[in-house]
Amino acid sequence: MRAAEAVAAPVEPELVQLLTPGGERVEHPAYGLDVTADELRGLHRDMVLTRRFDAEAVALQRQGELGLWPSSFGQEAAQVGSARAVRPGDHVFPSYREHGVAWCRGVDPTNLLGMFRGVNNGGWDPHDSNFHLYTLVIGSQTLHATGYAMGVAKDGADSAVVAYFGDGATSQGDVAESFTFAAVSNAPVVFFCQNNQWAISVPTEKQTRVPLYQRARGFGFPGVRVDGNDVLACLAVTRWALERARAGEGPTLVEAYTYRMGAHTTSDDPTRYRPASEVEEWRRKDPISRLTTHLTAQGLADDAYLASLEAESEALGRRVREAVRAMPDPDRFALFEHAYADGHALVDEERAGFAAYQASFADGEGA
Repeated sequence: MRAAEAVAAPVEPELVQLLTPGGERVEHPAYGLDVTADELRGLHRDMVLTRRFDAEAVALQRQGELGLWPSSFGQEAAQVGSARAVRPGDHVFPSYREHGVAWCRGVDPTNLLGMFRGVNNGGWDPHDSNFHLYTLVIGSQTLHATGYAMGVAKDGADSAVVAYFGDGATSQGDVAESFTFAAVSNAPVVFFCQNNQWAISVPTEKQTRVPLYQRARGFGFPGVRVDGNDVLACLAVTRWALERARAGEGPTLVEAYTYRMGAHTTSDDPTRYRPASEVEEWRRKDPISRLTTHLTAQGLADDAYLASLEAESEALGRRVREAVRAMPDPDRFALFEHAYADGHALVDEERAGFAAYQASFADGEGA
């Protein structure tokens, strides 16, 4: 037998699903979930408003109001479902696309836009909502989350940590190191990977030979693949993983199998690398449409409810648009203030040079 033939075939992936693309509620033997009518409508509202905010942000970037925007279109169920499983005392470490998670953690949507407009480095205090600042360095937040979780365990706190990242980040060494440290220290952390199929233009099959969730086995902790367009399944599986973490059973990897319906960011053109047929296939699995169908079939969403939600969505869009356009320009000298904890001669020299440059303009306003 050749060596290649001796390698065991990978285990066929299971996909945890509680709500089918057609809006039918199904059961799973390992991940049960009881939700009330109000909770179902709450999840639906979270997703609808997240999508409306995201669409407004894309439009603002196209109008020159933002420098860049990473859309979460299509990933609302993965984000809202998992975020609603998180307790207030848990701490969340996002990447830069977790707009639905931020919404569920109580971060004002307008605060997400300051960084992309260039007026701040993050417009919210992480201590207020236990939601860390956005992280643009791919995968590094998993190390931050693991270290924080190790501290939580040493403190004996009854809380857990969630780290969000994408499929592309799993190719980074930081993520592998995080898995190692989390496993050997039995850290109370849930690694939540939103596998949206594309790391910019690189498909998942060019990044891994096995389903991403199966990687956890090699590090010594469980991995689960969940239908990332099913908000109920994401809620149930993340709740289970967080309960494991709080009970001292260590880390879990949750792979939310979803799809990025839009571009990687507004500087990207996905039509250059993925077929329209693929996008259309995933459009039929839309997370909001399937829950809308379910709510309607159960008599939980009538025309009045949907109209009220539409009006709330449009009000949110207007508020975000007005807030962004009213944001003041940043203090040009603020970038020198926090380079070092104390004063530094080189920074003082650079500040003086910048001041002289600004003063050289005839109108005194600088470039």
